[in-house]
Amino acid sequence: MMLPEEEVTFDEGVGVDQPLSDSDDAISCFNMPGPTLTFQKLTYCVPETKGPLHRKVGEKEILKGVSGIMRPGMNAIMGPTGSGKTSLLDVIAGRKNPNGLRSGQVMVDNVVVTSDLKLSSAYVVQDDVLMGTLTVRENLAFSANLRLSRQVYSSSDKTMRVNEVIRELGLKDCADTKIGTEFLRGVSGGEKKRCSIGMELITSPSLLFLDEPTTGLDANTANSIIKLLKRLSRKEKTIIFSIHQPRFSIFRQFDHLTLMNKGEITYAGAANRAVDYFQELGYKCETFNNPADFFLDIINGDISPKPDSPDAQTQRSSAAPAGHDNPLALQYRRSHLHSQVTEQLKKMTESAETCEKGGGEKPSYATPFYYQLMVVCGRTVRNIVRNPQTSYAQLALNIFFGILVGLIYYQIPHTLPEALQNRTGAFFFLVINMVFGNLSAVELFISERALFIHENSSGYYRTSVFFLSKVFADLVPNRILPVLVFSGIPYFMMGLKPEVDTFFLYCLTMSLVSLSAVSLAFLVSASVGSFAMANALIALPFVFMMVFGGFLVNLNSMLSWMSWLKWVSIFRYGLEALTINEMKGQVFTSNYTVLTGEMYMEEQEIDYSTWGFWQNQVALGCIMCVCLLLTYIQLRRINRWK
Repeated sequence: MMLPEEEVTFDEGVGVDQPLSDSDDAISCFNMPGPTLTFQKLTYCVPETKGPLHRKVGEKEILKGVSGIMRPGMNAIMGPTGSGKTSLLDVIAGRKNPNGLRSGQVMVDNVVVTSDLKLSSAYVVQDDVLMGTLTVRENLAFSANLRLSRQVYSSSDKTMRVNEVIRELGLKDCADTKIGTEFLRGVSGGEKKRCSIGMELITSPSLLFLDEPTTGLDANTANSIIKLLKRLSRKEKTIIFSIHQPRFSIFRQFDHLTLMNKGEITYAGAANRAVDYFQELGYKCETFNNPADFFLDIINGDISPKPDSPDAQTQRSSAAPAGHDNPLALQYRRSHLHSQVTEQLKKMTESAETCEKGGGEKPSYATPFYYQLMVVCGRTVRNIVRNPQTSYAQLALNIFFGILVGLIYYQIPHTLPEALQNRTGAFFFLVINMVFGNLSAVELFISERALFIHENSSGYYRTSVFFLSKVFADLVPNRILPVLVFSGIPYFMMGLKPEVDTFFLYCLTMSLVSLSAVSLAFLVSASVGSFAMANALIALPFVFMMVFGGFLVNLNSMLSWMSWLKWVSIFRYGLEALTINEMKGQVFTSNYTVLTGEMYMEEQEIDYSTWGFWQNQVALGCIMCVCLLLTYIQLRRINRWK
């Protein structure tokens, strides 16, 4: 249904600004240089679960033997919610769990690829994942430092590349503005989206995937993002993206369109010929109607074919197979468009066999381990310094509570019974503050979970680098320095033993108690994905540890089958170490009684020997190391697949 004019029109008042000749076909609507991605007979399944325990009851096909060709330019995948458009994008981008792929293969330039494609291409997620406390330039520099090889790019080369991306994406005015957090005002939504795209463009990829790039943006900002992608696509890039329901000014910039419904393709071809295709099937696009709305109305059944249309009659007379409820997909498979795609895929598959044998080197990280650790640690420290919630506020709270404890237990006397009661009470209060004061650590991996998954999947850094950056740049400054401040203030206010070695052993014990509690919080944070679940899981062991710490109940009088829990109690080891450190060598008196610290500890069955003291330190260190090791294992086990 070509019109004689040079410009091809969809209908009255609806046009496209890309002229086509009669010799053009739906598969070769543009012939620009760049990679060609093909996928053939992709069938992808996800498990179906039932009940609160998510018991697997079967599998659901979300892609049903789909095939297609994505050439250089703007390749849009459209469809209603649940149609499978995002699933198709993720499968061809290597972002879906390969265990769900039942059949089919993906090729780039006739070379069969695997999930390693994600390390050699670029993927922009729907929700922008950026470090909010860093500026646009700093985020781009972070990507450049980790993803550009040091052997190829010098520091000045990386800076030039960052400036080039800033200029190319129109980010010059906001280059030194922070992205923004819930406490910090930052850049706009459009600028954030462009920065996300820029993070991926740093490596100059020729294959770019985007998941719903216009979601959450106003109409003008969305239009500017698509114009940006259009401009990039003309630079030997193949851009593939999913999109829901764009306005016409956006739709007219698409080169190739893939329409999906119920996991099947209902149209694949030139975007500016899609209206003609459906009109030949008997669907009338009304004047001034947006083609994107028109297509979705057809898929959703809101528009029916004209009863007097010859093509509609042919369609109705072609009975669909039993159980097949997607007549549009059936009609597409019978069309010449699908035949042309099938024929070209067959030729490409035959020529791909030799390409696959040659193989290629598996994509690896662009930078070595130690350099990644330095860069990621630098970003972590910068984030801590710029985030008042995790740095200044925490230090201020430790100073406040330190002074408060010192005032409550000010200058504890050596007279009975106050000497023993106040000292044991102060130690219990200090340990409680060290343990429960670190509950905020459960949000560490949860708050950066999406950032870690995206960056790790995109080949920024190794899992071990992310883990060690938190240990070196967060655990030490955020969990040890405030502890020393908190410990030092009340120690002398309470009038405890003034010896230097005793004070340092006291600080060591407090630090190990804090690190053990933080490590357990890290483990919970790395194991779950929500704050509510993490808070519930971390509070339970802390409460049990407190009960079995030896202060609230005599451990020797407990039932034998429960008493073993004392061996995993951070409270027990902390209280015993503080008691031994303070009570040993002390003499307490009353009007008629003299009681030494050793006598009190013998009554409590506490081993106050040198080994008795250090075994508590070793136990706290073991709890910390085991929890950190399990945290690293949990980080490696995080599901990175969509």
